[in-house]
Amino acid sequence: MEQLITVSIVEDDADIRESLAFLINDTPGFSCISSYGACEAAIPGIAEDPPDVVLMDLGLPGMSGIDGIRLIKEKLPDLNLVVLTVHGESKLVFDALCAGACGYLLKDTPPNKLLEAIRETRGGGAPMSTKIARMVIGSFRTTAHPSLTQRETEVLTELCKGKSYKMIADALFISEETVRRHIKNIYKKLQVGSKSEAVAKALKEKLVHARA
Repeated sequence: MEQLITVSIVEDDADIRESLAFLINDTPGFSCISSYGACEAAIPGIAEDPPDVVLMDLGLPGMSGIDGIRLIKEKLPDLNLVVLTVHGESKLVFDALCAGACGYLLKDTPPNKLLEAIRETRGGGAPMSTKIARMVIGSFRTTAHPSLTQRETEVLTELCKGKSYKMIADALFISEETVRRHIKNIYKKLQVGSKSEAVAKALKEKLVHARA
């Protein structure tokens, strides 16, 4: 039996918050265990009862979603936080990834795609809306980090597209264990400790090949 995926929502629009909670709770294998209208309430609540995945809006009253992500990650470094917002500006994407978000979705994401993104996140993926992934990849140039091998650069490129380890393995015709080994080496060479840090550094320093 598939393990239940627990989700918390941070969204100030009550209608959207309730719709998301209904979608999640109405889907077998998913459970919305908490929802909040602001980061000030979400931070202590999520720290006390962490879910598998947090869906975080950015344009919140009081503390911004990006600051909320940063503070939650300080308390729970391994927690999966996915941005769900109407804002797709490159600076916000970069700031969210630097703060510790492991995915970035726009609110026009279809319900089935949102559920799949939550599932991918729990499985180690870094989901992004197609528009966001294209923008991220489009911002890169075709020069690799000097210490990365060609294969490591390919793995990093696929990681920046929001793919899970399994999806990367399938795309590059290698095993998941080989993907994990390459990613471990990438983390060491880039001096980062997570998917989001690796993607953020790749975005900032333009480390990977600009191909879709």
